[in-house]
Amino acid sequence: MSNLYNIKQDLISIEALERELNLKQLQVNRLLNITQAINNNVSARGLFDMYRSFLSWEIGVKKMVLFIKREECWAIATHIGIDETLLDIDITAELPRYTRLNNIEDEEHPLIGQFDVVIPVRHKESPIAYVFIGGFEENEDMYNKVQFITTITNIVAVAIENKRLFKRQLEQERLKREMELASEMQLMLIPKSLPSKSCYELSSIYKPHFNVGGDYFDFIEFTDGKIVFCVGDISGKGVAAALLMANFQASFHTLINKRTRLDTFIREINTSVNRITEGDRFITFFIAEYDINDRTLFYVNAGHNPPIMVDKEGITFLNQGCTILGSFESLPEVEVGAVEVSEEAIILAFTDGLTDIRNADGDFLNEEMLHDFVSENYLMPAQAFNQKLLEHIEQFKGNQAYPDDFTVLTCRIFNQ
Repeated sequence: MSNLYNIKQDLISIEALERELNLKQLQVNRLLNITQAINNNVSARGLFDMYRSFLSWEIGVKKMVLFIKREECWAIATHIGIDETLLDIDITAELPRYTRLNNIEDEEHPLIGQFDVVIPVRHKESPIAYVFIGGFEENEDMYNKVQFITTITNIVAVAIENKRLFKRQLEQERLKREMELASEMQLMLIPKSLPSKSCYELSSIYKPHFNVGGDYFDFIEFTDGKIVFCVGDISGKGVAAALLMANFQASFHTLINKRTRLDTFIREINTSVNRITEGDRFITFFIAEYDINDRTLFYVNAGHNPPIMVDKEGITFLNQGCTILGSFESLPEVEVGAVEVSEEAIILAFTDGLTDIRNADGDFLNEEMLHDFVSENYLMPAQAFNQKLLEHIEQFKGNQAYPDDFTVLTCRIFNQ
C-alpha cells in the first residue's frame, strides 16, 4: 500500500514537473518570438501587444500597467485588468522613488495600490520604463514569474528605446541635410564678388550662424552710373529663412530693374514679402542708391539698424525710411532719405548680430564703439577697413562664440 502511494506521489510530481517544463518552454518560445519580432523591426505597438499577450496568457498576470518614457513624458504603453478611470491618474511624480524592483505594500495611492510589484527598467543609468504587476495568488510561484517578467520587460523596453533613439538619429540626419541644403542655397544667393572702382568700392563680412542665418546683402550696377546696394535681416533661421531669402532676392532683382523711385520699390517689395509670408515673417531692410555723377545718395531704411556714414564733416545716421517689411499689406508711410556726398566717405551697413557680440565680461560691442571705429578709419579702402574691423571684433570677443549671424556691407566712396 505504501509503495502504491509513493508511486502516485511520484506521478503527481512528474506531472507537475512536466507542466512546469511545458510552461517554461512556452515562455522561452514566446521570448524567442519577441526577439525575432524585434529583429524584424516590428512596430512599437506590435511589440506592446505581444508583451501584453505574453504576460496575460503565458504568465497568467491579472493586473499590469507598463509606463514608457516618451521624450520628457511618461505614457501608458499597455495594461491588463485595470479600470480605465484609474489609468487617467498621473503618477509621474511617484515614479522616481522606484529605483529597483520593489514589493508594493500598504500603498494608499488608488492606482499604485492595485499592484504587488514594480519593476523599473534603466538604460544607461536613466529610467526608460516601469511595469507594475499585481493580482498574484498566495500559492503562485511569484519569484520565478517576476524574474521572467523582468527579463522580458527589459528586452521590450530597451528595444523600444533603441527604436526611439534610432528615429531621433534619422531625424537629426534629415535636419542636418536640410540645413546643409539651406546653407548651400544661401551661399548661392550671396554675391561672390563685389565691385571695386575708382569712384566707389564695396566689401562685405558674412558670418552665418550654424551655417544658416537670415542675413542678406546684394548690389546691382546700372550703366547710367548708379549703383544700388542693400542689407537685410530675415526673421527666423534655417530652411524657412533660406526659402524666404530666395524669394526676396528674386523680388529684389525684378523690382529694382524697373528703375522706379525707391519709395515705390519699397512699397512693391513689401507687398511681395507680405503675400509670401502672410504677415507671419518680416524683414528689416536697408537700401541705398548712389549716383556717381551728382554724388547723391538716396536711401530707405525699413526698420533696420541705421547704417553709419562718415566723412570729414562727421557722422550721419541713415535712419529715414519706414517700418519693417512684410508685416503689413501696405506701408502707411515711406520716407526717402537723401545725402550729398561731396567728400570722401564710408558707409557701414550691418545686421544686429554685430552689436549682439559680447566679450568675456558680458559687455556688448555697442553702436558707440562702432561709431568710434568708423570715425577713426573712414579713409581706408573698404576691403582693408573690413579686415581691420574683423580683427577688432575678434580681439573684442576673445574666446566667446558669435551669438548670432551677422553681416557687414561697407561702401567706400572716393573723390573722382
